[in-house]
Amino acid sequence: MRFLIQTVTEAAVRVDGNIVGSIDKGFLVFVGVGAGDTRETADKMIRKLLAMRIFKDPDGKTNLSVRDVDGDVLVVSQFTLYADCRRGNRPSFTDASDPGTAEGLYEYIISEIRREIPRTEHGIFGADMKVSLINDGPFTIFLDSADLK
Repeated sequence: MRFLIQTVTEAAVRVDGNIVGSIDKGFLVFVGVGAGDTRETADKMIRKLLAMRIFKDPDGKTNLSVRDVDGDVLVVSQFTLYADCRRGNRPSFTDASDPGTAEGLYEYIISEIRREIPRTEHGIFGADMKVSLINDGPFTIFLDSADLK
């Protein structure tokens, strides 16, 4: 499983021109589900996400979590995080999970984050989404479950 995490001052996702999710200060999280990922994988990723101290404290140091700053979370499905570009010029996505499994885990991730962060918004799985954001920093973290212990 892969999360691309961006600290934002605001972010929104639109489908067919309509805003389906928007947040103020917090995390915009693009979620890619890989083949073989499970709820246990998701739980590890969620714990890491919510504990990450990447917001600035009053001294300007990155010491605060999304909980500490009373931040929001916007979750957007992004199977292209599993793009394999090692051969040729057309990415392969064979390492991404099948859509049925990925959608189930995506919905699970949203519900579990919402238990901790009440203002958790999301895009629509499989839709043609338009995402807008103001990246704060910019500060972007790539988190891969293969790298977690």
